[in-house]
Amino acid sequence: MPVRTLTIVRHAKSSWKHADLSDRERPLNQRGKRDAPVMGGRIDKAGIRPSLIISSPAVRAFRTAKIIAMQINYPYEFLQREKDLYLASLDTLLDVIGAQDEKFFSLMLFGHNPGLTDLVNYLVPGLTCNLPTAGAVAVRFDSEDWSLWTKPDIELILHEWPKKEPSNTPAH
Repeated sequence: MPVRTLTIVRHAKSSWKHADLSDRERPLNQRGKRDAPVMGGRIDKAGIRPSLIISSPAVRAFRTAKIIAMQINYPYEFLQREKDLYLASLDTLLDVIGAQDEKFFSLMLFGHNPGLTDLVNYLVPGLTCNLPTAGAVAVRFDSEDWSLWTKPDIELILHEWPKKEPSNTPAH
């Protein structure tokens, strides 16, 4: 049975400075611009190599995805936006993940809370009360496809966030 890796990344810290911008249009603030490459470096060091990256279309999420993609040498032109990831619930996240082609074995998802924290805790019960901005969780599991409605045995391989001391060991 194929081994799949799912990496879940919350967008980096965003700016509230421009009251005239819609929520979808809010950019990263200075901390977000600093934290995203740090997290990309940690994901890279862990040896996570997604075959597909999909992101919420919100500016802050897609910008985080672009920065991290650059850090892990993922081709920018392959980044995909998925409208259903914008402020997605757990059920919607499971639907989006389950709809991905089984030919991809490593998927990275960029989105928002509270849905991402709910997803993390669905996969690894009790892992966190909050996936912080720019936080990342990666899990590995055996499955013929991406459906997680009947949850397979999950192995946690990465749990990092900007303020956490970085882990020194690669995931595999």
